[in-house]
Amino acid sequence: MGRKRGRAQVACEPAAGWSTLETVNTATVEPLRIAGLVKDYGRVHAVRGIDLEVRAGEVFGFVGPNGAGKSTTIRCVLDLLHPTAGEVRVFGRDPQLEGASIREQVAYIPGELRLPERLTGRQFLTSIGRLRRRFDRSRLEELAARFKLDLDRNIRNLSSGNRRKVSVLSAFLSDADLLILDEPTSGLDPLMQHEFLQLVRERKAAGATVFLSSHILSEVQSVADRLAVLRAGRIVAQGTVNEVRGLARQRVEVWFETDAPAGLVQVPGLGEPQVDGRRFTAVLTGPARPLIDALAGMPIDSILIEEPDLEEAFLGLYEASDDDELPDDARGEARS
Repeated sequence: MGRKRGRAQVACEPAAGWSTLETVNTATVEPLRIAGLVKDYGRVHAVRGIDLEVRAGEVFGFVGPNGAGKSTTIRCVLDLLHPTAGEVRVFGRDPQLEGASIREQVAYIPGELRLPERLTGRQFLTSIGRLRRRFDRSRLEELAARFKLDLDRNIRNLSSGNRRKVSVLSAFLSDADLLILDEPTSGLDPLMQHEFLQLVRERKAAGATVFLSSHILSEVQSVADRLAVLRAGRIVAQGTVNEVRGLARQRVEVWFETDAPAGLVQVPGLGEPQVDGRRFTAVLTGPARPLIDALAGMPIDSILIEEPDLEEAFLGLYEASDDDELPDDARGEARS
């Protein structure tokens, strides 16, 4: 489906304050910028000073476990919650002052679904489409076929997975400039998750920007250009997928032709060294180049450095003191 840059879009759900379509220039405006965002629920600090920028045309992953503050951040972006402090700009505009026009450019999948159960999927999605200038009924049929969704069943009779499909379709019915997707594949089977990720790639290829919030690291790793890792309301790492993956602890195993030397423990980032005759093992954090340089010229029989995995990096970033975590009794209030 063709895409005209600079044309604003209606949001994916009909909600209070989400108004009619207008034309704005988005070709050179940064889709999303967050500076010093704080959101408190009484004594609970759900979001503790987030700074990030999302560039036009990229898929930006926003990852962290339940309770980290992902959904709270998104609700502040969409002006569904008012921040305690900080600044949010969507296409250069303040959501608290220009929320309606901002939502016209945004397609949103909420983490917690609240769909009108008395309607069929077709009735609900058609009502969404009628709010949009370029709604194409054939697009609805195409998406329903791709996701194997029966559009004529009442939403109240749909399984949680099929309800999630309805939500996914609502976000991809037309050419939104920015898609904000909060745990969008929750409840989808692996085949449908694959189809969803293909849709994300298609929207990116068409020029859209995607803000993908998820705790499923494999899907973020497969489509994201950059990502931020959130822990207890704070960003603890941010960069490209490769940069964050580089924070992972890699297992190193080196076999020497003679007894292993002890001097390798001086290599930056190398820890937990163990020497057993000709065998040397350790864990490496950061780039492998210093280790490779240290090994140059040594009588090496074989070497193994495991490819770092995003999930390993993610888990390592979550090794924090209890003081950094939300209290258990606060997780329900600040759950994201």
